[in-house]
Amino acid sequence: MSSSSSHPIVLTSSPDGPITAFDAVSGVSLCHFSGSRSPRHGLALVGNSYIAASHISPDTTSPSIHLYNWWSSSALHNLLVPEPVAPLSATPDALYLFAGGLSGCVYVISVPSGDILTSYSAHKKPVSCLKISEDGSLLMSGGDDGTVSYVPIFQIVDASPDTSSADLMLRRFVAHDGSVTAIDTSMSRCNSTIISCSLDCTVKFWGLLDGTKLRTVAFPCPIMGIALDQMRAEFFAAGSDGFIYKGLIYVGSKMHVNQGHECTRWAQRHESGIVSLVMASATRNLVSASEDGMVYIWEIETGEAIMGHGNHIGSISGMVVANGMGQGLKVGKKVENFGDGYGGLNRVELSKSLKDTLDLEDVLRVAAKDRSRAIDMLESAISTYEKLLKLILKEAKKGPGSTKSGKQKHSL
Repeated sequence: MSSSSSHPIVLTSSPDGPITAFDAVSGVSLCHFSGSRSPRHGLALVGNSYIAASHISPDTTSPSIHLYNWWSSSALHNLLVPEPVAPLSATPDALYLFAGGLSGCVYVISVPSGDILTSYSAHKKPVSCLKISEDGSLLMSGGDDGTVSYVPIFQIVDASPDTSSADLMLRRFVAHDGSVTAIDTSMSRCNSTIISCSLDCTVKFWGLLDGTKLRTVAFPCPIMGIALDQMRAEFFAAGSDGFIYKGLIYVGSKMHVNQGHECTRWAQRHESGIVSLVMASATRNLVSASEDGMVYIWEIETGEAIMGHGNHIGSISGMVVANGMGQGLKVGKKVENFGDGYGGLNRVELSKSLKDTLDLEDVLRVAAKDRSRAIDMLESAISTYEKLLKLILKEAKKGPGSTKSGKQKHSL
């Protein structure tokens, strides 16, 4: 395991079989985590300590979240939840796990105890996706009702169990005509943007402070996922037609858009719809997974697939990448013969030494972060909160029923 532990590790979940983990460079199958049948977005990394997977027991139909550690194939904890949940997201410090329910509620769960600290109503229909903002300050969610909501994380982790949605600084707006399939942010001191995609065949850009629509990019098919490059200059969209689309987050002018420079399409490798796109941190690589069980590693600079990996266990419902491990993926050499990644390889357990390696490398990675970027993100978060508080105070002074007609309402 020492040779592969310095590489990013790709984990995929399935509604039909176990969670699988493989080395993103060599394609070597590392292990299976058994016992979970996960729905879409029902897989999340909880720091470097745990892997979380949404699960519904086929015997009792009771909903829960399975929590795995890296050196055992069986679930370490079974966290009970009051209703079936699908999308999961966790804070980087691995203290809190968020789960989106069928009722539209989001649950705040303490890790590893599984205690539900609080919950709040985020949507009128099932929660379809969850994401923590780039600066780590906001929990964002999308719903099957086409709405996007976001709330400060410090508020929900400190809230009491009887805290209502009305007591939170919750912002919500109608974003799409169909279910919201993924959401992300591009945070800066002057331009903080929410990016969402949907079954309505669009990717949309929104102002963080007031939910104002900034731009719409239309596609020929539903978009199932998005990923942003490290500089937050480009986005990648996962098409249900099996194509990856590459576009600009910020465009210079309408003329630039009309000239066709806004979005391009990579050569097709997937034969079915792409369900997930994840950036391999500190590399120039993108990882894609399709519902037919195929995973491809892409070189962003050239738009070429450099490795393919087949999952013979079943379809893929979600994917995560454990980043920050060594030098990451090697680029520049295109692999012509795409193997299935399993040919004759024995399944092995990840040893405890891998966890130690991940913890150490995580510390080193955090210590090596660019200082100016961290300061910029902190200033952005402070500025955002100041503006949010001013907006809330302004609306509070107006009193109930004072929302002007023709303007979109926000829930607080």
